[in-house]
Amino acid sequence: MLKLKVPDMSCGHCASTIEKAVKSVDPAAKVIVDLGASTVAVETKANDAAIRDVIKSAGYDNEKLAA
Repeated sequence: MLKLKVPDMSCGHCASTIEKAVKSVDPAAKVIVDLGASTVAVETKANDAAIRDVIKSAGYDNEKLAA
């Protein structure tokens, strides 16, 4: 599972935007958002770089966390 710190994510709209972006790469991905911790966990078959890139393209910086 890919775990990311997304410091700019602060509301439900942000979370929804990130989830839609991830699902554009892998429609079957499981996306778990923790707004309080500003983290996103993604269970996906897509590679990490593709997920990180699409979140960045949606306007959100992100940093990979240790699993």
